[in-house]
Amino acid sequence: MSFFTSVAWATNQASPAAPGATPTANPIASFLPLIFIILIFYFLLIVPQQRKQKSQRELWEGLKKGDKVVTVGCIHGVIAQVEGDEVLLEVAKDVRIRISKTAVASRKS
Repeated sequence: MSFFTSVAWATNQASPAAPGATPTANPIASFLPLIFIILIFYFLLIVPQQRKQKSQRELWEGLKKGDKVVTVGCIHGVIAQVEGDEVLLEVAKDVRIRISKTAVASRKS
């Protein structure tokens, strides 16, 4: 007798059913742990990421001349001009660089 058939035989012998009754399992109960794990991942990972993306998008759309910003490369400067998807950033007196709006990491107060 193989190991698997002996385990199956022992399982059937260990839990005899009542005469005339058939054991039924609720199909929803078997999926409940999976659904619970998916919900946890959704609220712990996806929702916070969507909030962060929304706030970053609002930051890029709200950039205007005179804002003090920090880029993703840690360059601090003041916005001198906004043109479409690009920003002219003044990093020192008479030193200006053109960067993409998406390169702006944060706005300084």
